[in-house]
Amino acid sequence: MFRSFSVFNYRVWFIGALVSNVGQWMQATALSWVVLTVLTDNDAGAMGVTMALQFGPPLLLVGVTGWVADRFDRRRLLMITQGALMLLGGAIGLLILVGAMSLPLMYGFALVLGIVAAFDNPTRQAFVSDLVARENASNAIALNAASFNSARMLGPAVAGVVIVAVGTGWVFVINALTFVGMIAALAIIRPDELVPRAKAQGRARLADGFRYVARRSDLLVTFVIVFIIGAFGMNFPIYASTMAIEFGQEADGFGLLSSILAVGSLTGALLAARRDRARFRIILFGVGLFAVAAAVGAYMPVYWAYAITLMFLGFSIVTMLTTANGYVQTTTEPALRGRVLALYMAVLMGGMPFGAPIVGAVVAAFGPRVGILVGAAAGVVAFSIGLVWLLSSGRVHRHEARRFRLTIDETRPPSVVRPTPEEFSEPIAQTTPIPLTDGRAAPRRGRAVSRPEPAPRRPARPARPHAD
Repeated sequence: MFRSFSVFNYRVWFIGALVSNVGQWMQATALSWVVLTVLTDNDAGAMGVTMALQFGPPLLLVGVTGWVADRFDRRRLLMITQGALMLLGGAIGLLILVGAMSLPLMYGFALVLGIVAAFDNPTRQAFVSDLVARENASNAIALNAASFNSARMLGPAVAGVVIVAVGTGWVFVINALTFVGMIAALAIIRPDELVPRAKAQGRARLADGFRYVARRSDLLVTFVIVFIIGAFGMNFPIYASTMAIEFGQEADGFGLLSSILAVGSLTGALLAARRDRARFRIILFGVGLFAVAAAVGAYMPVYWAYAITLMFLGFSIVTMLTTANGYVQTTTEPALRGRVLALYMAVLMGGMPFGAPIVGAVVAAFGPRVGILVGAAAGVVAFSIGLVWLLSSGRVHRHEARRFRLTIDETRPPSVVRPTPEEFSEPIAQTTPIPLTDGRAAPRRGRAVSRPEPAPRRPARPARPHAD
């Protein structure tokens, strides 16, 4: 489960990310609470607009941000984006403390935060694969999600206590200070121990990522599922804050709901770290469980009963997202990883500007329970799309012994054999030949492999007499 910790650079990154993520979750909680209770009178629609401004830029800038993540040094890019996020958090905190913050000004800050995050997110996701070898990439991604959700357990609860004790402004100031942990980690990381990045053949183009995804039906379906859930299901700030108010809770009660959600999220991330690789079927399982948990939570009559359903909701959503992230990263050509991840993050975060205002309007008009049922319905639609594709692709009927088959590439020497995993597309298998010293392919641990029968040897001919 923790095998990536054997790498020095990943250990340093994990600690720095954990500190920074705690601060970011504190800020996310405080931002939602300020918009809902300080700058407006419990206006869920205003929260939807704020979320749309934060998560819209990743969708609009998807081509540029992915190209930047592939073209430039990711470590230096992260130092720039993390420094910018630190300054923005500090500025918001100071304006709130002096009483100068207004709703239009908060909208402006939300937009700038979204622009910086549009460059930060794909770079940060791709950088995780630069820290460890390819065979540990899925584990490192899952542990990264565990760090994110461990912070989610602490951040909202701490933010709720700080808001009640000293006010929301100090939450943003504390968040600005936590970015020092990430910047220090990036400075300590040893650049010479990073995994060498693959270079794209020819000139890297912005459209290459779009063309690559368009040829992969598995990625297209994954992106559609993530978009639907991101747009209508992952509006947790709207759901949790309005449900907390409905149950008569204050800011600390809202923060506690976010932390309880993170308990299930952390469990899902750790279980994902135990899997040897990401599978599409696990994505589908997470979507189905999300739909059931959301539907049940909408009918819970008391605060603690609703809080229990949030654990299952957090488990399901992180299982889906962690597996989807790992699947995209480990099955994508390294030279295109930044652009494909930018598309993935744009689909995930860009769905929120589309769905959050709709969900916010539904909650404002009909109450939070109806809004949660909208998210559950989105889960049913996403699950149906994934299930139809899985059945039509024929993967359900494949025998376990055929999960990995070996094929000889006639254009290469006989010692080069291409493994074609069940979950990988044929173009990916063609780009990852595995040369072996004995002319055969070593089977993966726990996988049945079929090999071509060796050609029978011809009997040696008797030597002809040599003429003088």
